[in-house]
Amino acid sequence: MVLARASKPEQEPFVGNQTGGRVFLFLNTDDFARDHQRLKAAGVEFVREPQTHDYGTVAVFRDIYGNLWDLLQLTAGHPAAS
Repeated sequence: MVLARASKPEQEPFVGNQTGGRVFLFLNTDDFARDHQRLKAAGVEFVREPQTHDYGTVAVFRDIYGNLWDLLQLTAGHPAAS
C-alpha cells in the first residue's frame, strides 16, 4: 500500500478526511494482543481501545495522515476468517 501526499492546495482539506471520519482501512491480524502492543509501543495513536464483538476483536487507530484503521482479529470460524 502506498499513501500519497496531497500535491495541490485543493487536495489538502481532504487529508485524513477522505471518508468523513469513518474507518476505511483494515489491518487483519492472527494475534491481536501482540500487534496491538507493538503498535502502541511504536507510538501509534489508538482512538478506540480494543473491544470484543461476536465477529472478533477490534481497535481503531490513526495513521500519520489522519486515516482511521481497524486493527482486527476475526473470531475463529467467522466466514471472512478463512
